[in-house]
Amino acid sequence: MSAVARWWRPRLLRQKLLAVVLLTTLAALLVATGCVIAYDLRAYQRGLLGDMRTQAELIGHISAAALAFDDRRLAGENLALLRLRPGIQAGAIYTAAGALFASYTAPGQAGAFPRRAAADDASFAGGTLTLSRRIVDNGEPLGTVYLRADDGLLGRAADYLAISAGAMLLAMLIAYLVMRRLHHLVTQPILAIAAIAGEVVATGDYSRRAPRLSDDEVARLVDSFNRMLGEIEARTGALEGSNRALASEAGQRADAQHEVMRLNAELEQRVHERTGQLERANGELALAMAEASRANQAKTAFLSSMSHELRTPLNAILGFAQILGSDKLPTTAEQKREFAGHILKSGRHLLTLINEVLDLAKIESGAVALSLEPVALAEILHECRDMTEPLAGARGVHLLFPERVEGSVEADRTRLKQILLNLLSNAIKYNRAGGAVVLDIAARPDGRLRLAVQDTGHGLTAEQIERLFQPFNRLGQEGGGEEGSGIGLVVTKRLVELMGGAIGVSSSVGVGSLFWIELRAVAAPALAVVAAAAPAPAAAASATLLYVEDNPANLRLVEEIVRFRPGLRLLAAPDGHLGIEMARAHLPDVILMDLNLPCVGGAEALRVLRGDPRTAHIPVIALTANAMPRDVERGLALGFADYLTKPINIDEFGAAVDRALAAAAGRAGAGAAREARP
Repeated sequence: MSAVARWWRPRLLRQKLLAVVLLTTLAALLVATGCVIAYDLRAYQRGLLGDMRTQAELIGHISAAALAFDDRRLAGENLALLRLRPGIQAGAIYTAAGALFASYTAPGQAGAFPRRAAADDASFAGGTLTLSRRIVDNGEPLGTVYLRADDGLLGRAADYLAISAGAMLLAMLIAYLVMRRLHHLVTQPILAIAAIAGEVVATGDYSRRAPRLSDDEVARLVDSFNRMLGEIEARTGALEGSNRALASEAGQRADAQHEVMRLNAELEQRVHERTGQLERANGELALAMAEASRANQAKTAFLSSMSHELRTPLNAILGFAQILGSDKLPTTAEQKREFAGHILKSGRHLLTLINEVLDLAKIESGAVALSLEPVALAEILHECRDMTEPLAGARGVHLLFPERVEGSVEADRTRLKQILLNLLSNAIKYNRAGGAVVLDIAARPDGRLRLAVQDTGHGLTAEQIERLFQPFNRLGQEGGGEEGSGIGLVVTKRLVELMGGAIGVSSSVGVGSLFWIELRAVAAPALAVVAAAAPAPAAAASATLLYVEDNPANLRLVEEIVRFRPGLRLLAAPDGHLGIEMARAHLPDVILMDLNLPCVGGAEALRVLRGDPRTAHIPVIALTANAMPRDVERGLALGFADYLTKPINIDEFGAAVDRALAAAAGRAGAGAAREARP
């Protein structure tokens, strides 16, 4: 064991040189032998595979007639010819349908065959080559030939390894003998230098010199070594004299340095204390500033969001109310009922927004009170369907509810209706045109009922799902022009949990989303039905007003205002993209533009219209619920002819339209005058 350790860890230069030569020789032999063996085995494997493919094609060729005429005897005789190839263990012929037609097994071999043979396949596994080739006659597949043979790779590799081992041992022995004869030519001069160096270290006598025994690189090493000893001898003498002079000076400096170090330590301690105090003060200040910044951002986001969302329904409420209360705008009884319906609908929406904020505040403070009772799903789903069908119809979305609904759940009826309306309205608003919303009910093994709302919208990413139940997060649809405060899902989640239920979501981008809630099942009562009204047609006139608005109630309000002005004809577009196309096609006199539009926003639509020579002259009036002072300033800076905020003031609305029409007429008159000049 000690001899082996000395071999692998040589201490003498002679042993190291011998080890380097032997290991280099061994590495070269291993690489060369490995490459030769690998190349030969690879070539042998390819040759064997080619031979077996040729054999399979030959068997397939002579057996084509047997397959064509269902002659199993002839096929068996053809396979029996494989006995002339001792390396083939078994063979078989399969029909085109994959059934075994004929087979052959060499003596002493297993007769197992696969149930079906893969077409044109070959594989090496466990020392066996398995090959399948299709039998094709005149382009028509008749069957498959299956062959299994001993690949012989293991025996061939063993022979190569034995030959290689013998060759490497012989080469290593020759290298060892050559190095034993020649090592003194290299090591003797170096050993002489080592001996002199050892004596110098032991005695400190730098006057000793190494003998020059050769005339090569080692001799130059000896000369350099001797010159180094002479230089060290001279410098050692000079250094000793200098050290004595410095010793006394070092003592004086040491005393002064100790005093300086003491003063520095005191100063460092004071600086450290003051730095710690300053860092703590800065940390507290940074935390306070960050908290204040977060509070300001949250307040700004809340005010901006709620200002827009509250003004949108207020626009319809106050606008229709102004029509009903005006003597200048007479209305029929049917119109009054319709306008009252719009006011009621918008008022309910406004109440919903306010209640969402109040609900969230109550839930967060723990002050919300629920009345849990058995709630019939059939009745509440019927109510929800009636309330969401107008929104779905306006957006071209199909609502699919179960035909029969049975059972009930333990819940607060009002809160459950609020939850379902929120999920259904979200599924409609964030759906695609022509999409569908499916509501499904299923019993769970734990005694709960699952109500699932599935849409065919654009879906949500994993990051959006993580932020989904955070306040003011609008399903990743920021800036999309959809109604909502962004807290509906937060309230929904908290209410479901307060009723002892669970809520979840799954989504695929580009496919859609599925929201579900689970509540404890109990029993089910009956249903109720609600009716709806239809809008009246608009009148035609000489001047054309294009209104780009995605809110049906706001559009209806403007239709009624314009109806009392016989000199105006109203066109409507539900989104910015269609509004641009209609402006180019009809060239209206004035354009009313909402800012929060789907597809293309109002500001972007204005930029496109101003960049088109056909529509650049048309005055565009902003009509939006973005009523903050900075919103008004920004809108006028963008180039809007006027900026009206919702709720609409009818007098201001009429004055703005009149000013725009007068400006358009003035530009038209100036253009005509220029054309009339000679």
